[in-house]
Amino acid sequence: MSSSEKDNPQSSPFDRPALYIFLWVVIIVFISWIAIGSQADNGIIRLPYSTFLAQVQAGNIALVTIAGDQISGSFSKPYSPAEAANAKTYAHFITMFPADIGDPQLMPLLRAKKITIDVKQTGAGWLPALFQGLPFIILIIIMIWLVRSFSQKQAGTSSFGKTKARRYSSEQPEVTFEDVAGADEAKTDLQEIVDFLRQPAKYHGIGAHIPRGVLLVGPPGTGKTLLARAIAGEAGVPFFSLSGSEFVEMFVGVGASRVRDLFAQAKNEAPAIVFIDELDAVGRRRGAGMGTVNDEREQTLNQLLVEMDGFDTMQETIILAATNRPDVLDPALLRPGRFDRHVTVELPDQNGREAILRIHTRKLNLASDVDLKVLARGTIGFSGADLANLANEAALVAARHDNIVIRMADFEEAQDKVLLGGARSLILSDQQKQIIAYHEAGHALVAWLTPPADPVYKVTIIPRGRALGLTEQRPNEDQYNYSRTYLLARLAVMLGGRTAEELVIGDITTGAESDLVEATRLARRMITRWGMSDLGLAAFQADAEHPFLGYSLTQGPEYSEATAAQIDQAVQSLLEERHEVVHRLLADASDKLDRLAQALLQKETIGHEELMNILGPRPLLPVVDRPAGWLSLELAG
Repeated sequence: MSSSEKDNPQSSPFDRPALYIFLWVVIIVFISWIAIGSQADNGIIRLPYSTFLAQVQAGNIALVTIAGDQISGSFSKPYSPAEAANAKTYAHFITMFPADIGDPQLMPLLRAKKITIDVKQTGAGWLPALFQGLPFIILIIIMIWLVRSFSQKQAGTSSFGKTKARRYSSEQPEVTFEDVAGADEAKTDLQEIVDFLRQPAKYHGIGAHIPRGVLLVGPPGTGKTLLARAIAGEAGVPFFSLSGSEFVEMFVGVGASRVRDLFAQAKNEAPAIVFIDELDAVGRRRGAGMGTVNDEREQTLNQLLVEMDGFDTMQETIILAATNRPDVLDPALLRPGRFDRHVTVELPDQNGREAILRIHTRKLNLASDVDLKVLARGTIGFSGADLANLANEAALVAARHDNIVIRMADFEEAQDKVLLGGARSLILSDQQKQIIAYHEAGHALVAWLTPPADPVYKVTIIPRGRALGLTEQRPNEDQYNYSRTYLLARLAVMLGGRTAEELVIGDITTGAESDLVEATRLARRMITRWGMSDLGLAAFQADAEHPFLGYSLTQGPEYSEATAAQIDQAVQSLLEERHEVVHRLLADASDKLDRLAQALLQKETIGHEELMNILGPRPLLPVVDRPAGWLSLELAG
């Protein structure tokens, strides 16, 4: 067998289980055949009727069994049809009764010879015949099954290049724009697509061409796929949906064939919408990968480019695609004439979050104390998928507590679980609890005494997720631009826990690991990307960053080693300067630090109102005059 036949699962008409079944059936049939064929050699002989009568006359028949036209029985003494001394002898016989002409002398002859006579009903003979023919019946069934299985595999091979797109009917749309919230700008951009699919003649009449492709770009969970389905529901046209990964297979050429089949079906159903989710799975930049080139993916991409170019300008078919990685797409996909309209779907603002919560809670039994505005204000950074998960988690919490309605407390518990992780039961010593309490009290006190920092919403020393304690801060409003003062305050809050350990415990622990990692990352971005250091206004591109998620994609700085050393020194200096500021701040407010830590040891969780009672009013940040266009910050407790 060649290597290609070994690698190809379709090269054999039988898979292994079918082959084993076939071999077992052949063995069973062969054994049955031998067993049936050996009856003649197992002491049973088939006699002519005349020979049977002669043996009766000779008194050599002991027993006769009559069943219809068949007579069987046994000899009185072994019978041999040959005269030779070593001829085979038989103890039983079988013959056929001449039922058509009859033999009225037979029964008197049998009685005269005093032969035992047994008569069986004719209908009972079907069971032995069935057992005798059962192996052949099984063989026929197995052969039919194997033939059908082979035919299905052949049909599967011929349809391997067909598209796997799922077609949704336009008669009863499941999703419309009313089911989409928090993306008003995107819906406005896409309304023109809906209008074109509803009234194509309106645009063709003045010579306008609708964009052939629309690319939905945004972070995960913002509703890109939901928007695409809403467009189909509003326009009332067939909707073909599939993922980019469904094009590519291990066999070269299959992806390109599926692209051709998909576009052929869409043209036949026009006006229609083709939606390709996760376009980056098939549309990555050609020649940019490491190692060997994926020929199958590139052939699929090439075919996609050709099909989009080949669309008739008057063709009423729209190609929608979604991705959260627009930076890795091939430039040929993004040029005019293909995906020539890009719609960005961002994270929802406060009003959008409230609208999304209303959609996902409209089927829930909410208590009167549930305030969706408050929930929206406290879920900054949540996507539509996150908010849907929050509503479901709140319902699960209420059911777990055997409540018939979902209360605001259930939403708060669900939010803590989503943001902070589930509570853990750990057995901690008094000394460990004291260290955790002072660590979290340090975070909370620095945030409280540093007005630009986000307000503290809750402090807890109950272990959640991987953390032994948490200080939760919630900004008062959505922020899209950050001042250096605000970022320095964030650095101070991150270093507050470690500094509190140094002051009170006199030692340091590993509990500040995540704080130091985040502080170092923020300080480096302040210096290399935002020019907030003595290195000047230059931005030092160290690596390519994900456009939405904020993490690095590739490695390799674009500056010299001397500059890298200066950046490292600047980062270290910034962190040390913040550490000294926090050290003085906590040393001056040591009494408040002790009160807050003792309160945490007693109650384990302290909210904003209790913090007011323990720490007093939060200082206000004075408003200063700034040049026009500067984002003024006025934060209060």
